Amino acid sequence: MTTPLISVEKLRRDYVSGEGTLTVLKDIDLTIEHGEMVAIMGASGSGKSTLMNLLGLLDRPTSGTYRVSGQDTSALDSDQLSALRREHFGFIFQRYHLLAELSAVGNVEIPAIYAGRARSERRERGAALLGRLGMADRTAHRPGQLSGGQQQRVSIARALMNDAEVILADEPTGALDRQSGEEVLRILEELNADGKTIIIVTHDPSVAARAKRIIEISDGVIIADRRTDAADARKSETPADPGTAASAPTRWGAGLDRFREAFTMALKALAAHRLRSFLTMLGIIIGIASVMLVVALGTGSQKMILANISSLGTNTLEVFPGKGFGDTRSGRVTTLVISDADALAKLTYVAAVTPTVSTNTTARFGATVANALVNGVGSQYFIVKGSTLVSGRFFDDESVATLSQDAVIDENTAKALFGSEGSDPIGKIILAGTVPVRVVGVISSQQGGFGSSDNLSIYLPYTSVQTRFLGTTSLRSLTVRVADDAEMDAAEQAVTDFLIRRHGTKDFFILNTDDIRKTITSTTQTMTLLVSAIAVISLIVGGIGVMNIMLVSVSERVAEIGVRMAVGARRMDILQQFLIEAVLVCLIGGCLGIALALSVGAAAALSGAGISLIFSATPMLLAFACSCLIGIAFGFLPARNASRLDPVAALS
Repeated sequence: MTTPLISVEKLRRDYVSGEGTLTVLKDIDLTIEHGEMVAIMGASGSGKSTLMNLLGLLDRPTSGTYRVSGQDTSALDSDQLSALRREHFGFIFQRYHLLAELSAVGNVEIPAIYAGRARSERRERGAALLGRLGMADRTAHRPGQLSGGQQQRVSIARALMNDAEVILADEPTGALDRQSGEEVLRILEELNADGKTIIIVTHDPSVAARAKRIIEISDGVIIADRRTDAADARKSETPADPGTAASAPTRWGAGLDRFREAFTMALKALAAHRLRSFLTMLGIIIGIASVMLVVALGTGSQKMILANISSLGTNTLEVFPGKGFGDTRSGRVTTLVISDADALAKLTYVAAVTPTVSTNTTARFGATVANALVNGVGSQYFIVKGSTLVSGRFFDDESVATLSQDAVIDENTAKALFGSEGSDPIGKIILAGTVPVRVVGVISSQQGGFGSSDNLSIYLPYTSVQTRFLGTTSLRSLTVRVADDAEMDAAEQAVTDFLIRRHGTKDFFILNTDDIRKTITSTTQTMTLLVSAIAVISLIVGGIGVMNIMLVSVSERVAEIGVRMAVGARRMDILQQFLIEAVLVCLIGGCLGIALALSVGAAAALSGAGISLIFSATPMLLAFACSCLIGIAFGFLPARNASRLDPVAALS
């Protein structure tokens, strides 16, 4: 005894209705064999559509047993049910349920996509099926460009795409005129002649009469099951089926093909609602742009601050006599001498040492007189301080040894003394007090200790200043440049211990420029973090906007989800499609946000407003990653809701 194709025993379907229960099907017993053409007939509300939904695995029964080719469906999970729908059933709906964004052949291909068929093979088979149904010249047309009869033919071709054993047709002629309805019934008869099992749900006796078996249902109970006089002969002129789809490619290939289809559909869905998509992206655009601009502004500000700090010296320790700034006895401390500088220069963690002395005097060139600070320094001072040479040269060790009167001046001094002359100061003789000095170089103005960068500064060999201006060998300070591979805090402690041993007491204090850098950098980082937190909040708000719009999108596209699940889409396929849409929204928004931030940066640079924005690759990569994470995090809930919809609920 052969196993029947469909076997139903005591099938029951109840629905909750208010506080009670509505029983639509009452203990249905039914068997359908291979190759039958069956019409299930009944008035509206009789339960015929519910029975078809149960037979097509679009719904689950409340109780009873339903077997397909002997396999009990009650123990199958959602993916196994999807596989059965995909491989054994084809659906023809009264309202066609074609996807508006796809062409005719694109709609026909959908079941084969979820079956994992190769792209070229499914396209060839889809075109062949449409050609068989008289639609060869309409394959590229979208549903809105087709008549009702043509749309139903596309629906029939879709049902045949995976060579389904059973074709379930729900009122296939209900929305068609007489001629189109007759053509659809003829096609169904031809398919039955080819060996397909056809199950038609209808309330029209003339349609039911075309079947070989009529099952009448009323109030959820089968009241008649009879054979008809319809001819059993196969029509010799029936066109041959164009063949089943080719065998499925590898698992990876099938998964990649489904991902490509989901990606394509996501792009089409976004394009179909451009304004809504853009408004959804707007929160992401503003958030990403804000984060990037804040980071760029913070980086640029830090660079400017560090550049200013570098004018104080890079990796430098300033050693001063006394206990600290403001010590009234510091002028009487004369233990800081040149031998200390020579001794410090020999230490392994010291890169360079320069002694410094200073005095205030008047500088004169011609009739121009100005107050200036005369700094006595060593030849390495300009390297230690990172001075920028504008013109001329620095003085050297020989100048220090010979007490030369070669002077380096800053730009402020050059402008004050030579600005009215409009001449090059190099080689000119100026008077520093009563001492004539020759200008050999000009450097850019720099911050000196806690003084103002607006001071007029003249730099001479410290030996010349000691002998010609001060008449003492004591030093105002020692500037120690620490080696790049040494820790500044450790070097400061080592210099302190070293000088205490030399002097026998701590009669000096040290200004660590690295402490200034750390303090200011820490402050700017804190401010950057604070503003970044505000920008991140805008990102979160944008993510919530994405979630809300995706939830709206799910509710708008319930019918599409139902069609995809009816033709065999797994829950993961639906989840993947909506997640891709959410991630695409965020990625495109992220790209636009990056473009906006770069545009603002370029505009700021061109405006000359003095705002420094420094962009780097890391924030951009983080922006992309952030966009993806927002899409996944805020798109998951609506995508999961979409994937968990029951096919029958979605289609209704």
